Amino acid sequence: MIATRFSVALHILLLIASDSAGDSTSARLAWSIGTNPVVVRRIAGQLSRAGLIAVQRGPGGASLSRPASQITLRDVWRAIHPERETLIGVHRKTNAECPVGRQVPELLGRRFQQAEIALLADFAGTTLADLAAGLREDRDAAAAG
Repeated sequence: MIATRFSVALHILLLIASDSAGDSTSARLAWSIGTNPVVVRRIAGQLSRAGLIAVQRGPGGASLSRPASQITLRDVWRAIHPERETLIGVHRKTNAECPVGRQVPELLGRRFQQAEIALLADFAGTTLADLAAGLREDRDAAAAG
């Protein structure tokens, strides 16, 4: 299973992008996400180091470092999963004496790398603003219904 850090990071960014009251504190974000503020601070730190958010200690909370239309899902993915980390890992300690075992790491590695390239290409075409627009559509539909 792929860790949920990416979806939590997107949740954090969506909350910050939709926060007009300036209440993007780790406690407020954790409440919405349903997790501990420490988890939020850890992921927010990754987003901050990637230049996606600015974090102020205390009541100031966090804010986007650039417009939501300029933050892609690929940017967020790379903030949470550094270049050295692959989407799907391959076990490397196979038996070199086995005709299948010695080929599996390279064979799977190539396929998994191709899948990650396709995923990142797709993520590059979606912005935080696109996701936020989806939130507004859901709220508008609920209000109208």
